Amino acid sequence: MPLSADQAVKKVAALHKALMARRKDVEKCDRYYRGEQPLAYASAEWSSYHAGRYKGFSDNWCGVVANSPAERQRVGGFRLPVDDRTGTALSADEKTLWDWWQLNDLDLQSSQGFLASIIAKRSFALVWGRSDSGEDEPVVTWEDASQMYVETDQQDHRTRKAALKLWREDRTEYATLYLADEVWKFQRQTTAVEVNNGRTTSGLVVPSTLSLTGHDGGWMPRSEADELWPLPNPMGVVPVVEFPNRPMLGGRPLSDITGTMAMQDAINLLWAYLFTAADYASMPARVVMGQEPPKIPILNDQGEKVGEKAVDIRDLAQGRLLWLTGQNAKIGEFQKAQLDTFTSVIEVAVGHVAAQTRTPPHYLVSNKGLSNLSGDALKAAETGLVKKVEESQLFLGPAVREVFRLMALAADKPDLAKKARLGVTQWKDAESRSEAQLVDALQKLKAIGFPFQWLAERYGLDQTEVTRLVQLREREAETDLFGAAESVVRDARDRTPVDDDEPAGEGEPDGS
Repeated sequence: MPLSADQAVKKVAALHKALMARRKDVEKCDRYYRGEQPLAYASAEWSSYHAGRYKGFSDNWCGVVANSPAERQRVGGFRLPVDDRTGTALSADEKTLWDWWQLNDLDLQSSQGFLASIIAKRSFALVWGRSDSGEDEPVVTWEDASQMYVETDQQDHRTRKAALKLWREDRTEYATLYLADEVWKFQRQTTAVEVNNGRTTSGLVVPSTLSLTGHDGGWMPRSEADELWPLPNPMGVVPVVEFPNRPMLGGRPLSDITGTMAMQDAINLLWAYLFTAADYASMPARVVMGQEPPKIPILNDQGEKVGEKAVDIRDLAQGRLLWLTGQNAKIGEFQKAQLDTFTSVIEVAVGHVAAQTRTPPHYLVSNKGLSNLSGDALKAAETGLVKKVEESQLFLGPAVREVFRLMALAADKPDLAKKARLGVTQWKDAESRSEAQLVDALQKLKAIGFPFQWLAERYGLDQTEVTRLVQLREREAETDLFGAAESVVRDARDRTPVDDDEPAGEGEPDGS
């Protein structure tokens, strides 16, 4: 049911409030991923003196934890359930969908989006039609969790009711409300906006049904030249897809780095303590006991002693000579600080990060001790990460499938959209193997009957590369077949004796 302008403003205000409540957490996760972490857990006395010295320093493990699974999260293709191929690796519909994926640079955008989901719990893909291209070509943009909010049905979280895109430029805040049948565009100034006789100071006409006081927060209509307001949504669905990271029941996704933040703060503090100890106590320090600080006399112009002053400590250090006159004076020594106390604790903390996030230990620690590990041992160390990525693919697969369906709807191809509902997302292998291991495994699979096209996909090629490889293979087979036939004819010719001097018909029976 279409909304009135006042209802649309209320919906924008409600989704805006929900997005603002989430944005603080999103921005914190983003800062920790980038290594912009404040110094925490330090006492007030220590912080007041040292915090400024280590401002901006971070031994950033949140970035490693997030990058490890993101590097293995790649979409390799999309398969439709109806197979109408005619000797090629892709059907016509699959090629159309994959062409749209590549035209929108979704290899790049999806990689950025999956990383954003790992960090900030979720990201979003917005699908719309290109009105100025002259062709039915969808446009897909991946959106950050700090700028997009999707409202779902409480009874079925798979059903999207509305979506809000929010961003700001200078002093103007923009909002676009996506519904199943309409798209409402609004804007507002961060300062008060005056409205006189139904017009703003810039001349924009404000409908009489739209209130500009109270709950609306000053939102006003926004539209381009010759554009309807609100815009109709010909797709019939909310064109925004949420990509949650390992959602729990109830729809709440998880961030891979949230649990790492506390340990990250502890590691940073330990490094700060280590640096401070290295500055003050990393070398043995000598101390003079039983002797007052040395002093030098102060003389007047006649050379008479009129007083004395303490020797500058820097002069003593540079001169490296000290004369002790006290009867009980002696030199003592403070032992140097054991800095490995801090490093051993840091190593334990980093080990906890690896265990909690299923990040392979050799991603987080130095290579010392790893040189003697076998390939099987390294593979076993990465098993947790591989399973984690495969689990994420299970959660992300339906969202990728929905993007392909929305692209078909945006291009006004409802039949193709219906097929896409049962499509299957093809992911590139999450396991890291050497070239020799991979080829050996594929050869064994071929020996038990797996087809060439499936093996090419397993090798890691995307749909376009697989299609080209299959075509090259077919062309090569045709060329080899033609060459073999030509060789047979040539050999037969060479084996047949021909006597040019014998007259035609000679030696044949007379027949009489």
